[in-house]
Amino acid sequence: MLVIISDLHLKDGSSGSSITPDAFRVFAERLNSMANRASWRSDGRYEPIQSIDLLLLGDAFDLIRSERWLVDNDGRAETIRPWHHPRGNAYTKKIAEITDAILEHNRSGFEILKRISRGQQVQLPPATSSGQPDHNSAERIAVKVRIHYLVGNHDWFFHLPGPEYNAIRQRVVDSLGLANSSDPFPYHPEESETLMELYRSYRVFGRHGDQFDTMNYDGKAGRDASTVGDAMTIDLLTRFPYEVRQQMGESLPLELSEGLKELSNIRPAIVTPLWVSNLINNYIRDPEQSAIIKKIWDTSAEEFLQLGFVRSHDRPLAFDTVDGLEAALLFAKGLSFDAISNVAGWVNKKLWGADKISIAEHALQEKAFLDHTADYIVYGHTHFHEIVPLDTYFVDNKMHNQIYINSGTWHSYYDMTLQAPKKLKFVGMHVMTYLAFFKDDERGGRHFEAWSGSLSQ
Repeated sequence: MLVIISDLHLKDGSSGSSITPDAFRVFAERLNSMANRASWRSDGRYEPIQSIDLLLLGDAFDLIRSERWLVDNDGRAETIRPWHHPRGNAYTKKIAEITDAILEHNRSGFEILKRISRGQQVQLPPATSSGQPDHNSAERIAVKVRIHYLVGNHDWFFHLPGPEYNAIRQRVVDSLGLANSSDPFPYHPEESETLMELYRSYRVFGRHGDQFDTMNYDGKAGRDASTVGDAMTIDLLTRFPYEVRQQMGESLPLELSEGLKELSNIRPAIVTPLWVSNLINNYIRDPEQSAIIKKIWDTSAEEFLQLGFVRSHDRPLAFDTVDGLEAALLFAKGLSFDAISNVAGWVNKKLWGADKISIAEHALQEKAFLDHTADYIVYGHTHFHEIVPLDTYFVDNKMHNQIYINSGTWHSYYDMTLQAPKKLKFVGMHVMTYLAFFKDDERGGRHFEAWSGSLSQ
């Protein structure tokens, strides 16, 4: 059985919330249940499966969303950024610092993963001579679980080569019980023969999917390079809440301070200003304070756009990502949050219609799809779980289905309510999606199952 999850976005606690440890406990229970079902064979026999492969398909760690990029441990302004040279001591020290903070902040969840990898969590009853589960037996068969880590755009640092990064990766391997070595974690699946063999065995092909997103992947520089998306996350979406707290101090309501940390968890992203406006309307009664917050946003946006790294991505004589950001952020400079909210809501309704951004069409270009070596193409990245039929084909008069599946997310997010959207109401949830693929006669001969659920906050 091959299980795929992605986009856990586990953070260090300084900027926004991560999925709760309850999600790991629920997942461990579901994994045990899936292993039990996978042990029932096509002929109706119960035969315990021997092993499970669990693939983390990118962005399991979120090293970008951290206030540690803004200030050092002594509270001084930090100058290191992801787009600086990755070979400097200060750079690698920063990556190690954030990684260790994530390991500590999510320790209880990682302990569950480690128990899973050690065979302490997934345990099955033995089979009787008649091919039924022997529930009366005291014996339990420990199912070995190999956990594989593939990187995305928020944990791409684990793809960087060098002994200093090997040491960081080794701590991750040890803490999660990974099957990876301390060598660079793969980004392209082809970088790992282990993954490719798994894919061939299950007729699956998966990648994180960020390479289809120009904001978060630089096609020329490749995955060992930072992006405009990194800069926006750090120097706007993380800096803005930090600066509001710094400048307003104790006069800032705690609820507003904590709410601003969730900016990157708002869905759809285009209505982020509505979230800010909602917080201000709920917790700020003084118009002067509201004006101060708006000024901080304008200043943060302007300084972000003037970053040398951002300017370097502005291509002359072409409308690119930077031009789009300039149009949106500079247009908003002279408006109140309420006015921006009205525009954002209109844009979302007229142009996007929803936050369901799909990258399914790219699956049609995958070599594994075209040569029929994979019947299932899996991406993550968008946080939007979907199942899309791609094609059918015949081999020896037997029809095969080719399907695209997005692995969704394990993440906290806030979604705008359908009722009275102008009242700027949001509901928060923890979302969890996982996929399972089967080979040979596992799961009664079925090929996959996909589950997506929500935990209330």
